[in-house]
Amino acid sequence: MMTMTNKAWKTAGLVATIVIVVTIPLSLLLNRNAGQYAEPAPAFTGGKACIECHQKEYRLWKGSDHDSAMAVASDTSVVGDFNNTEFTVNGITTKFYKRGGRFYVYTQGIGGKMTEYRVAYTFGIRPLQQYLIPFENGKFQCLPIAWNTITHSWFHMAGMVYKPEDLKPDNWLYWTNQAQNWNSMCAECHSTNLQKNFDLKTKSYNTTWVDINVNCEACHGPGSAHIEWARLPEMGRPQDVNTGLEVKTSKITSRQYVETCAPCHARRSSFGPYDHAHSEFLSNAVPQMPTRPTYHIDGQFLDEDYEYGSFTQSKMYTKDVRCGDCHDPHSLKRKFEGNALCTQCHKAEEYDTYNHHLHKSKGETGNSFVNKRGEKIEVGAGALCRDCHMPGQYYMGVDKRYDHSIRIPRPDLSISLGTPNACINCHDDKTDQWALQWVNKWYGEKKKPHYGTMLAEALDGKEGADSGLLRIIYSNLYPDIIRATAIGLLSGYQSTKAIEAVKKSLNDPDPLLRLAAAENYMAADSAGLFKDLTPLLNDPVKAVRMEAANRLMTFPQSAFNDIQYKAFKNDLVEYLKSQEYVADFPSGRYNLGNYYSKLNDVAKAEENYKEAIAIDNLFFPAKTNLAMIYYKQGKTEQAAALFNDLVINHPDAMDGYYYLALLYGEQQKYTQAISLLEKATTKPACNARIYYNLGLLYQMTGQYAQCESTLVKGLTLDPGNFDVLYALFAFEMKQNNPVKAAPYIEQLKTWYPNDKQVEEMYQEFKRKV
Repeated sequence: MMTMTNKAWKTAGLVATIVIVVTIPLSLLLNRNAGQYAEPAPAFTGGKACIECHQKEYRLWKGSDHDSAMAVASDTSVVGDFNNTEFTVNGITTKFYKRGGRFYVYTQGIGGKMTEYRVAYTFGIRPLQQYLIPFENGKFQCLPIAWNTITHSWFHMAGMVYKPEDLKPDNWLYWTNQAQNWNSMCAECHSTNLQKNFDLKTKSYNTTWVDINVNCEACHGPGSAHIEWARLPEMGRPQDVNTGLEVKTSKITSRQYVETCAPCHARRSSFGPYDHAHSEFLSNAVPQMPTRPTYHIDGQFLDEDYEYGSFTQSKMYTKDVRCGDCHDPHSLKRKFEGNALCTQCHKAEEYDTYNHHLHKSKGETGNSFVNKRGEKIEVGAGALCRDCHMPGQYYMGVDKRYDHSIRIPRPDLSISLGTPNACINCHDDKTDQWALQWVNKWYGEKKKPHYGTMLAEALDGKEGADSGLLRIIYSNLYPDIIRATAIGLLSGYQSTKAIEAVKKSLNDPDPLLRLAAAENYMAADSAGLFKDLTPLLNDPVKAVRMEAANRLMTFPQSAFNDIQYKAFKNDLVEYLKSQEYVADFPSGRYNLGNYYSKLNDVAKAEENYKEAIAIDNLFFPAKTNLAMIYYKQGKTEQAAALFNDLVINHPDAMDGYYYLALLYGEQQKYTQAISLLEKATTKPACNARIYYNLGLLYQMTGQYAQCESTLVKGLTLDPGNFDVLYALFAFEMKQNNPVKAAPYIEQLKTWYPNDKQVEEMYQEFKRKV
C-alpha cells in the first residue's frame, strides 16, 4: 500500500489553499502498512497460533498480568474467597458463594436493592482481582467489592477510591452505572482485538474479542500475514517486509516503541477500536495532558495516568530510553531488581552510593518506621532510586504505582505550588520546609527553573505569565507534551506574540503540538483562522485533521474550494464516528451535542445534551449548553432552571453564575444579576468577561466607582481584551475624563493596529481632545 509523507500532505494542503507553510520531516509516515506483505489486510488468528514457533516468549508471557488480564470465572481463575463468605461495609452485608459450579454474589445492586448476581468473568490478578457481572443489553459491570491478593481479604473499592463521594444509586460512580461499565471503561485494554460494538440507538453492546486476555496480537497486530510469511521457505521469504506483522518492534525509534504501549498505557480518549495499522498514537487516541485535575501542575501524577503521560515528560524518554529497557515485554517483570535497573545506564560508583542518596543502605544498622498510611519503611528504602525519583501512590485502593516522570525531589516546589515531593512521601510526619532544609544542606540552595511554576502562573491567570509559556513552547529542551500543555494555556493570553506562537505550532513536526495549536488557535479574524487551519485538513494524523474540521464547521461550504471541501467532509465523517464510538460516555454525547449545534440541528443537539446528563447528572458542561439552547429559543424558564441547577449543584463552576446573571440582566433584574457576577469573580475560572459584564451592570445602575475598578480588574486579567479596553475608554469619555481615557485608546491602538473601528475611534478622540 502506498503511503504519503508529511511533505506530500502539506503539498496537497498548499494546492488547496495557495498558502506557503513549513513542511514536516519526511520520517513521519501515515501508517505502518508501507511494504505490507499480505493482501488482503491481515486477520487476527488468536495467540495459540503463535506458540509453536515462539516457545520462549510464550513461557515468559504465561502467568503474566497480561495473561491474567481477564478470564472466564472458574476454579482456576477466581482467587477470591467464594466459600460462603460474608463482607460487611456501611451496614450492608455482601455474600459470596458457589452454586452448580458457578460463582455468585448477593449484594446491593440497582436502586440500592439487595440482589443475587452471577459472576461471569475475573478481571485482573494482582494486587487485586475484580469481578464482572452481566446485565441486560450486553453490559458488564465491575463489582465494587474486590479481592486483595496481598492480605487475602475483601475490600470495598468505593470506600477506598471515592472517599469524598456519597455513592448513592443515582451517582454515576455507583457500581451499576456507566462509570463502572466494563464495556466502555476497561475492556479495550484487557482483551485482544476488542470490539466494543455500542449501538447508539438501542444503547446496547455486542462486545467481542479474539482472545479474552492480552495476547500476542494485542501488541504485534493481526498475525495471519506473519504466519503465511513464516510458512514460506527461508530463502523464499520477502526481505522488504516486517515479517508480515503490522507493528514493528525492532529497528524502531524509542518513540515508536513507547507508542506501541501507549494505546493501553496512556490515559486517553479513543477514536475507535485500536487500529494497529496506524503508527501514530494520535491516529488512535488523544492522551490526557499533564495538568489539573489528572496531574499536579508540575506534571507529577495525581489521578491514574497509566504511565505514558508521565514517562513522556521524563529525561529518560528524551534520551531514547524505552519501556523495554526496564520491563521485559513478555513477562512484564522488571529486568533487574533494586538499583541495578537504573545502573544499567547510570554509573553505580557515582549514583548508587551514600554520597549521592545520603540514606542508609539495606543491611546497615538503623531504625525502620511506620508512616501515616500504615506502610513500614525499612532501612534502605531511602537508598533506592525508585523511591526518590519515582515516588509511589496507591490507586484502586491497594495498587501501588510509581510515577514514571522520573524526577528530582523538589520540596521548594511543594512550598510554592502545593505539589508533593518524595521526601515527605516517606517522612509524612515532617513538613515540606523540613525537607527543603535537608535538600539545601546536602545538594545546595541553587535550583533549576521548573516549567511547573510557569504553568501554574498561567493556569491562575497571572499577568505576564504568557512570557513563560512562550519560553516553553519555543524551547526544545522541554518535553513535547509539556510544550503542548503550554499551548493550551496560552489561549488565555491573546497577545500578538501568543497568537503567532500558536500559529507557528500548527506546523510543528510533533503531532501533539499541532493538535494543541489546532484546538487553541485564535487568529485576528475569521479569514485568518480559515486560511491557517485548512492545510491541517490533510494532516496525516487523525486527531489533528479531525480537530481542524471541527474548528471549521462554522464556515459555509462556499468558503471552501472543491479540494478543501472534500477533505473537510471526510474529516467530519471521521470526527462523527469518533464521537459516536464514545457516545456511552457523557463527554461523547456532549461532543455530539456540540457537533449538531454547529450544524444548527437543534433537536439532535438537545437530544445529545440530555443523554449526557442522563449518563452523569453531574456533568455540568452539558447542562450549560442545553441551557444555552433553551435560552436562544426563548425558553427562559427551562434555561433558568438549568442555570440555577449549576449554581446549586456545581458551586465551583463559573458558568451557572455567569449565564444566569446575563439572563437576569435581560429581564432587568439587575440586583440579582450583580450578586451572581460578584460570586462568579470568586471562582477559579473567573475571567475578564465576567468583570466586563459586571462593570457594565454597575454602570447601568449608577455605581460608577465600582464600574471603573471592576473593569480595571478585568483588564489586569487580560490586558489586551478588546471589550474591556473599549468599555473603559467609553466610560471615561462619558465621565468627561479624556486624560484617563487616553491610555485605553492608546492600548487599543497598540493591540489592534489594523482594526478599522479602533482607528476611527482614535481619530475621533484626537479631534475631540
